[in-house]
Amino acid sequence: MKKRPILTNRPVRKKRHRKSLQRTHSYGVRRYLLPVSSAVHWVGVGMIKVFALLAVIAVISLSFISLYHYLLSSPYMKLERVEMEGVERKIRDELITVSGLNSDLSLLALNLNKLKKKMETHPWIKSVRLERRFPHSLFVYVEKEHPLGVVVMDRLYYINKEGEMFKEVSQSESVDLPFITGVDKEETKRGNKLRRAAYFIKALETIKEPWSLNHLSEVNVREEKTFSLYYKDIGAEIKLTGNHLGRVVDRLRQVANHIKWSGRIDQVNTIDLSYTDGVVVSFRDGVKGTDVSDG
Repeated sequence: MKKRPILTNRPVRKKRHRKSLQRTHSYGVRRYLLPVSSAVHWVGVGMIKVFALLAVIAVISLSFISLYHYLLSSPYMKLERVEMEGVERKIRDELITVSGLNSDLSLLALNLNKLKKKMETHPWIKSVRLERRFPHSLFVYVEKEHPLGVVVMDRLYYINKEGEMFKEVSQSESVDLPFITGVDKEETKRGNKLRRAAYFIKALETIKEPWSLNHLSEVNVREEKTFSLYYKDIGAEIKLTGNHLGRVVDRLRQVANHIKWSGRIDQVNTIDLSYTDGVVVSFRDGVKGTDVSDG
């Protein structure tokens, strides 16, 4: 039997390379064009949302600004009452005047920081705290300066417990405070001495009669932490240091009782307590160097 050739009567198919390439090419275009157009769409939507949000914020801001300006001129926010604690009526009226407070002002429009600074320029005022209480009230809490003594220089000045001069003593003011002398005019040295004097006077506040502040007339500040005291009832100079003040005052009390018992208290010129092992007392009649031991 004869074998038939395999390729006999079978048409040969030609490959269509061109169309196949076109399809592949067009498919690639469609594949990449779709994501780009989608991204552009989403960017556009995002920008619209951002502009819409900004427009809403602008409208809300303008509404608040309009409301704020309305309240500034509204009679419902007028300042009608000022409550002040910590000072007497005279200083209260002076603070209201110096700060320019009046019923024509809006409570909302008040600049509390500026008011605080203006009020604290008053010499008797140490610090001020302000608080709004809507709709019509302003509360002012005042810490007043409390004089501890009077510094004697070219003029008289009040000193507070921190050792700071805060006000000149006017001629119309009556003074019943201990005078502080021996203070330098040079600011650096003066500050150190004033702080020492303030510390010393505060320590004397705990001392009982007859050596209390009520009877103290003068504190003379010397170098090296040494002080001289002058009391109203005793015409003698009392020298001491600022160290161990309680023990020094106990020694002063013992010595004073001894001198008083001897009947010579009015003749004492100086009581020197600056020694560690005793007390030296001198008299106006020329007797000096009398040693009274701690025993």
